Amino acid sequence: MTVDFQTSLFDEPATDRVSVGALAGAVQRHPLDRGAWVDVRPGWLRGADELFARLVRDVPWYAERRQMYDRVVDVPRLLCFYGEDDPLPDPALVEARETLSRHYSPELGEPFRTSGLCYYRDGRDSVAWHGDTIGRSRTEDTMVAIVSLGDTRRLSLRPRLGGASISFAMGHGDLLVMGGSCQRTWEHAVLKTSQGVGPRISIQYRPRGVR
Repeated sequence: MTVDFQTSLFDEPATDRVSVGALAGAVQRHPLDRGAWVDVRPGWLRGADELFARLVRDVPWYAERRQMYDRVVDVPRLLCFYGEDDPLPDPALVEARETLSRHYSPELGEPFRTSGLCYYRDGRDSVAWHGDTIGRSRTEDTMVAIVSLGDTRRLSLRPRLGGASISFAMGHGDLLVMGGSCQRTWEHAVLKTSQGVGPRISIQYRPRGVR
């Protein structure tokens, strides 16, 4: 698979070396209601242009079809899921997971174990409103860490019981972590857009038993 992606003007020159930035003192927490919160760290993953190209090329992306009312529809994005015993497709993803685990384990109580990847090819690809509530996250507080590569897309959040939505623009190398009760009390989405956006990869890290 090949892709036409405009590399970042602010990133390092194309290189095999990818590095993660600091988290302590650099993450900005946004408290939500009902015990939910969102952490944001812009530009956390540096040197990400080559990583983006490697993931597009090397990840065994697949398309899904799902039942939607009385018909089966295409899921509007490509996917790949790595369980806790599966080798990740790039060492940079391992480094990111281990760094996130070291920083968040004192609060989370456990490391991140699994990695889900989504490939949004253009503005027509999206993910509908949902919470990651399969497994323990249906009844327990947890965290989902998202690293974004490629063109900027907005991650929107809205309270399940109604109220105003908020959104965060996730650009190349940005990190966003949803924590506390966020998966149970809020929903999130990447909505379709008619703007001329290019491809984006979302890397989601989750603890054991959370989907």
